[in-house]
Amino acid sequence: MLCLTVGEVVHGGWCVARMEDTGWVVFVRHCLPGERIRAQVTQVTSRFARAEAIEILSPSPERVQPPCPYAGPGRCGGCDWQHASLPAQRGLKAAVVRQQLSRLAGLDREVDVEVVPGADSGLGWRTTVSFAVDSDGRAGLRRHRSREVLPVSECLIAHPLVTAAGVTGRRWPGAEAVEVSAVPETGERGIVLAGRSPAALAARPELADLPAAAADSVLLEGRSGRRTPVRGRGYLTRTAAGRNWRVSLGGFWQVHPGAADLLADAVLAALEPRPGESALDLYCGAGLFTGVLARAVGAGGTVVGIEEDAGAVRDARHNLREWPWARVHHGDAGAVLRRLGVGTAAMAVLDPPRTGAARPVVDRLCDPDTPLRAIAYVSCDPATLARDLRLLLAGGWRLDGLRAFDAFPMTHHVECLAVLARAG
Repeated sequence: MLCLTVGEVVHGGWCVARMEDTGWVVFVRHCLPGERIRAQVTQVTSRFARAEAIEILSPSPERVQPPCPYAGPGRCGGCDWQHASLPAQRGLKAAVVRQQLSRLAGLDREVDVEVVPGADSGLGWRTTVSFAVDSDGRAGLRRHRSREVLPVSECLIAHPLVTAAGVTGRRWPGAEAVEVSAVPETGERGIVLAGRSPAALAARPELADLPAAAADSVLLEGRSGRRTPVRGRGYLTRTAAGRNWRVSLGGFWQVHPGAADLLADAVLAALEPRPGESALDLYCGAGLFTGVLARAVGAGGTVVGIEEDAGAVRDARHNLREWPWARVHHGDAGAVLRRLGVGTAAMAVLDPPRTGAARPVVDRLCDPDTPLRAIAYVSCDPATLARDLRLLLAGGWRLDGLRAFDAFPMTHHVECLAVLARAG
C-alpha cells in the first residue's frame, strides 16, 4: 500500500505519482491530479509501477461519484474518468493531447476539447458495444488490463437501444463475444456473435430462441474473421451528412451518435474542396469522407478511396454509386499508393486505426513532387497522431489547425482532427 500525491495526467487514463522517499514513478488509475491517495500496487516493472487508488484522502474539487456501480478499482476497464466531472474530463483529455504533441512532435499548442452533440450527460451514447462472454456463457465487460470477464446488468455508456437488446440478460454458450450495434435515427439493431466455431454457434438453441425484437440482423463471426449472416440483411443503415450509408455489421462507424456528422463537417471545412479538384481518402471505411468530398468536387473532379477491409470496400462502393467520379481500391493503403501514386490529388484525408498511418503512407504524402496542398488527419489516438505529425512536419508540411472532440465521454479516448498545409 502506498500513500501518494497525484501529479499530472498521462495518456491511457493514468495519472503520474512519485514515491516520496525514492522518486519511483507510479502510474495510478481512479484518481485526479492534486489528490492525496492510498494506492494498491498492481504491477511492478524495472522502470515503474502501476497502481489503483483505493482511498481518496484529499479529493479534487472536480471529483464526482461515479454513476456506474461497475466503475472503480478492480472492476470494469471500459471507463477511465467516471469519477471526474465532464468539464474536468475534457480538460484532462486536452492536457494529454498537448503533452503528446509536445513530447512526440515538438509542438507547443493549446487544445480545447469540444463537446460532441448527443450525450449531454456523458452516458447513453455508445451505439456499438462489444460484450465479452465468460465460460458460463454470461456476457459482461473485461476488467482493466485483464482477460477476466465482469458480468454486468447494464453498461451506462451504452445507448438505450443497445441496452434494450438484452444481451446481458441472456446466456451465450459457445460464444466468445457479442457485439451489439444500433442506429438511433431508425431504431435498427444488429448483433455479431463471435466464437471459435460459427457452425456450432448456429446450431445452438439460444440463437434460434433470440427474439426478433432483440436484433434486426444477426451475424456469426469465426476467428478467421469470416462473417456469416443468419438473420436479416447483415448491415445497418447509418445516417450522416444528410444521407444514408450502408455499414456491414462489425464494420467501422463512429460510435458516438453525433460524431460522424461533426467530423464530416469538420473535414470539409478543413480541406475546403473546390469543384473540379481531386482528393484521396485513405483508410476510407464505408466511404463517409469519400462521399462528402465527391459531392463537393462535383463531376469535374475525382476522389479515390483506399480500404483494406473487404466488407467495408463493398459498403463504400454501394454508398458511392451516385458519384461515379468516386472510386474505391481494395488493399493496404501504402501498397495501393505505391502502385497508383497520388496522381492529381490536391488534398487527402486520413482516418487510420488506432495504430496510426503506415510509414509508407506518410512517406508518400511527404513526396515534394505531389500536388497535394492540404491534409486532414482524423485520429482517435493522440500518441500515434503526434508520432505521424512529427514525420509529416519533417517532410515539408506545417500544422495549420488542430481540433479535439469528446467523442468518447467517461473514457480516456479523444478524437482529433489535424489540418496540414505545405510549409512555405
